[in-house]
Amino acid sequence: MLDWLIDFVNTYLVSFGVKLIMAALVLLIGLKVAKFVVNKIGKGKAFAKLDSNVGALILSALKLVFNTLIIIIAVQILGVPSATIIAAIGSCGLAIGLALQGGLSNIAGGVMILVFKPFHIGDFISTPSGDGTVEDIGLFYTKLVTIDNRLINIPNSVLSSSTVTNLSAKPTRGIDIDVTVAFGSDTDLVRKTLLKVADDCPMVLKDPAPMVFLSNNKDSAITATLRVVVNGSDYWPAKFALTESAVNKVPEAGISVPFPQLDVHMKN
Repeated sequence: MLDWLIDFVNTYLVSFGVKLIMAALVLLIGLKVAKFVVNKIGKGKAFAKLDSNVGALILSALKLVFNTLIIIIAVQILGVPSATIIAAIGSCGLAIGLALQGGLSNIAGGVMILVFKPFHIGDFISTPSGDGTVEDIGLFYTKLVTIDNRLINIPNSVLSSSTVTNLSAKPTRGIDIDVTVAFGSDTDLVRKTLLKVADDCPMVLKDPAPMVFLSNNKDSAITATLRVVVNGSDYWPAKFALTESAVNKVPEAGISVPFPQLDVHMKN
């Protein structure tokens, strides 16, 4: 019995103990080395040229890959066959994928946004879920801050599969101010008055020059449109100032602004 016990300890326990110590050392040292390598890559000059969001995504992916490889090596030292490890990883991946279908689609959408860059942090965009300034682009959600300072969290899968208008992509933006005037109004006077409205606003750019045209013929009025171009940062202040100026100056010029009306013809 004693001989059997000594043989068991020498054959199994000592051998397994050595393997366990080796696996623990590989795991401890390997994870530290992986962390050092990832940090070194992140501080490289070439890596610094990347977009901050793209860089964070790549570093996270590298860290996950390195840590996974180290864990596989440590498990193999303990004597677990490679086929078993691969099968276990595949089963776990399938289970996680089925449980997180929505999350994975958001990650895929976030990767597409970070790679193709339809918008950047600080851009003002228009989406089916709302309009606002991009505050953060994450792997799962993109955060927008609206004009009235509300925070909207939009799933990346929604943004990547819908139409998104980037209103900050160009340095300038156009503004249309519509004014309704009565039938029979002097169109030359309307044009001069609205051009004077544009000329009095310092935020309106001279090139391209402001223009006025008749854009619609309604049942009880004619619509005249003032079209100007301003810097993107001046869009809202200019729009409000032009609207207020047009409301005040059109009646002052003697131009009739009609109300909706209906003519009723009675027989007998």
